[in-house]
Amino acid sequence: MTARRLWALVLGTLLLLGGATAYTLRAAADHPNAANTGADAGFGLDGPRDALWFRDTATGRVARQDPAAPGGRITGGPRCDRFHAAGGTALCLQRRPGLPARSYVLVLDRRLREVRRMSLPGIPNRARVSPSGHVLAWTAFASGDSYNTSAFATRTSILDLRTGYLIKNIEQIPLTLDGRRHHAPDVNYWGVSFAADDNRFYATVATGGHTYLVEGDLRNWSARALKENVECPSLSPDGTRIAYKKKVSTDPAAPWRLYVLDLATLREHPLAETRSVDDQASWTGPGTVAYAYGGAVWSVPADGTGAPRRTADGASSPVVPR
Repeated sequence: MTARRLWALVLGTLLLLGGATAYTLRAAADHPNAANTGADAGFGLDGPRDALWFRDTATGRVARQDPAAPGGRITGGPRCDRFHAAGGTALCLQRRPGLPARSYVLVLDRRLREVRRMSLPGIPNRARVSPSGHVLAWTAFASGDSYNTSAFATRTSILDLRTGYLIKNIEQIPLTLDGRRHHAPDVNYWGVSFAADDNRFYATVATGGHTYLVEGDLRNWSARALKENVECPSLSPDGTRIAYKKKVSTDPAAPWRLYVLDLATLREHPLAETRSVDDQASWTGPGTVAYAYGGAVWSVPADGTGAPRRTADGASSPVVPR
């Protein structure tokens, strides 16, 4: 073998090794655990009763409100773009880098340790855990990144942790609209909220240029529309009311207002928050809802009285795990 051929072989080997190393580093960087995104030791859902949890905007990690801590919070959870928790289970949605848009769904235990991971196409948008912690739902934008356009499409999934059964997209659930079975290619679901029985759920369905509140039945695999112009429903702890955003204006900069609906009478009333909130509100108690607006978490009485109160700066995805 000549010296020239020997050097060519060595150079080729080095290039292959370099390519393999670069691929390994890229794959590691793409994996969220590579950036130390797990929960800190001792940081879990067993915090003070009625404490508020949220996503800390500065770090992207889950935090717990603590007036005695520096900055009024303890930040020790995993990195999440959307977060929710109930019944000792947490759901964390993480957007991954690159195009096309893709994400991870992380199921976490009470200590916020990862117990299951799934890939998710699209941009994470809504996350919900049932009160028991047994059933999870998440919504991602399959196209577009805002509800305030006509060019968006969503994909909503439901996972039963007791059986491991995953419904990748609930769009095929039989839908009853105006008393008749509804079939249409433009059906989109988003913003699931579960009842305490782990069977009944509420969500938004969009079709024909309208949005509706639907009540779903997992066991019988059916859904029926209850009321028009209801988006991102959130069921109250006692299961009697829905907090939601209602489209009240054609102004694309401020189309929504938060409302509460009585499920028994289907009567609604606006909340004292008059700004346009694009979020799925979270009940932090029997008479209070919290939501993200303008880079902070706010809360407001659910009966329409009072005034919005700034609860946490640099925060989103508020929840009081129970």
